[in-house]
Amino acid sequence: MLVILRLGHRLGRDQRISTHCGLVSRVLGADKIIYSGDQDSGIIKNIEEVGARWGGSFTAEYQKNWKSVVEEYKRKKFSICHLSMYGMSIQGKIKTLRKKTNILVVVGGEKVPPDIYTLADYNIAIGNQPHSEVAALAIFLHEYFAGKELEKNFKNAKLKIIPQEKGKKVEEA
Repeated sequence: MLVILRLGHRLGRDQRISTHCGLVSRVLGADKIIYSGDQDSGIIKNIEEVGARWGGSFTAEYQKNWKSVVEEYKRKKFSICHLSMYGMSIQGKIKTLRKKTNILVVVGGEKVPPDIYTLADYNIAIGNQPHSEVAALAIFLHEYFAGKELEKNFKNAKLKIIPQEKGKKVEEA
């Protein structure tokens, strides 16, 4: 099971970024996203609506205390993987991470609590320069699944895209 923990959502500032973390998580193979920070039912509603139309079993939830989420998943024997530009290169750690079947991937925001660096089993960098947490999450998931996530079939979809050289075509599934 692959669960994403989005740290520090801020009302009125992070709606789009946090929603995109959920969309990327869903489409690239994660099972669930947990948001911490300010409670924002709009994000969960948006993710649920996407799932209802486009299929799959991805879920989203809110938990106020991110640290209790990390501790809970540690008790469940999940590996805790924090995506950070200060971490070790993903290229050097991805083979080890692929052997893990239960991972909590922690994705930061503007102010990452210092505790996460010691609570995490792995601090993984997509690049050791400032970057987007959405891009880091997408690259991590793509590397973890070795590209197989791009062929994922979403069950119970009401809509499906028919690939086109030009234009857009969406049909009822």
